[in-house]
Amino acid sequence: MEDLKSRVAYLQGLSAGMDLEKESKEGRLLSSIIDVLGDFASSFNELQEAQEQLEDYLESIDEDLYSLEDEIYDGRPGMDDDDYMEVECPRCGEIVCFDRDIVDDEDVIEVTCPNCDEVVFVNDDTYASADEPELIEGRTQVEHDDDL
Repeated sequence: MEDLKSRVAYLQGLSAGMDLEKESKEGRLLSSIIDVLGDFASSFNELQEAQEQLEDYLESIDEDLYSLEDEIYDGRPGMDDDDYMEVECPRCGEIVCFDRDIVDDEDVIEVTCPNCDEVVFVNDDTYASADEPELIEGRTQVEHDDDL
């Protein structure tokens, strides 16, 4: 932005070299225009400095976030991709992650989609995870009008 300030200074020099009377209409107009341009150049320079500070601050926050993500997700002892399962919700398409130990649990556990509350997995043999859920004994099939 120094270029902008130097250009305004050049215009001030040209104005001074024109030998216009400062009290004439043209002299006052030209002087006022150059003063306003100088104010714009100063304001623009301040905005550019503030923008650079914000970019630096944002970059430092971004680096801190990446560091934190590494600590949380990659730094867990014994946390592997094999420790959880992913199932796609047949209703809304959301990917639902849950602990793989649920599959071998003796109790019947239903995993529901956090987005639409659809049951996406049951750890017994009577439920098939597919586009159309299977009927489970003792339950009636409920049609979802909002599936369309």
